[in-house]
Amino acid sequence: MLLVWYPKCSTCQRAKRFLEEMGIEVTTRDIKEERMSAAELREVWGRSGLPLRRFFNTSGMLYREMGLKDRLASMSEEEQVELLASDGMLVKRPLLVGDGFVLVGFREAEWTERLGDG
Repeated sequence: MLLVWYPKCSTCQRAKRFLEEMGIEVTTRDIKEERMSAAELREVWGRSGLPLRRFFNTSGMLYREMGLKDRLASMSEEEQVELLASDGMLVKRPLLVGDGFVLVGFREAEWTERLGDG
């Protein structure tokens, strides 16, 4: 499994601790240091079954500074994917990518349900 995270994010730290406590080994990837490409984002988004807007870090400073709340609706999905790929801080994190599933953001109940008891 791949955990795409930002190590300074407290929610990401909680998610990593949760995975460790469940005995689940993951490869980590710092979203700020190693952005996801547009192709990777398209693939992960497609596998997730979620609306693309769920992949935006709506509570992030950059999202607010860029006024994306009002701009996303007028952008094509391709433009949105390219925007997400342009800066890792725009991507909702943590992202957990496993065989056949993608979890966006850390909600312990959802992660527990998906990952079982380890």
